Amino acid sequence: MHVILKFVDKTDIKAIPMTSLIIYESVFGNTALVAEAVREGLSLQGEAVALNYTEVKEADIARADLIVAGSPTQKFSTMPGIRKFIGDLPAGSLKGKLVTAFDTRIDVKKINNRFLSLMAGIFGYAASPLAAQLRRKGGKLVVPAMGFFVDDTKGPLTEKEAERARTWAGAIRTDR
Repeated sequence: MHVILKFVDKTDIKAIPMTSLIIYESVFGNTALVAEAVREGLSLQGEAVALNYTEVKEADIARADLIVAGSPTQKFSTMPGIRKFIGDLPAGSLKGKLVTAFDTRIDVKKINNRFLSLMAGIFGYAASPLAAQLRRKGGKLVVPAMGFFVDDTKGPLTEKEAERARTWAGAIRTDR
C-alpha cells in the first residue's frame, strides 16, 4: 500500500467572509467602547455589528457566524440584563455558532487592596461566566474570554485598552 501526500498551497484557499455579532451591556459607556473596538477588529474578517443587548433581534443571532458577548464586571459578576438575555435564548440556539466573551473590569493589582484581590480571586469577573452561558446555549468557544481594564468604576478605559481589544478581536481565527 502506498500513501500519496499532497500539499495544498494555502494561498489558493479563499477565506469565507464571516458575520460577527457583538452583543453587550454597558453602564458608563466603557463596555460600549470596547464592543466598538472589537467590532473594528472583527470587521477585517467580514461584516461585524455591535449592538446593545436591548437592540438584538432573533434574526441578528440567526445570521451571525460568531457571537461575542460583553459586560462590565460589577459585584464580581455579569450585569443582570445581558445575563437574562442570554439565559432566555432557547436551548441549542447557538449550535453551530462560534462564541467568545469579554468584560470590562478594574485592575485590582493597581488598586493594591488585598481584600478586593481576594474577592476577585474567589468570584472572578464577568467574561468567563458569560462565555460559559454562551456554550450552554450550544456555542463553540473559539478563544478564551478576555478582560479589558478601566481606571475606575465609571471609567475611563485604561490607556491602550481599546487598541488591545481591537487587536484581540482581529486575531480571532474562525477556521471551521
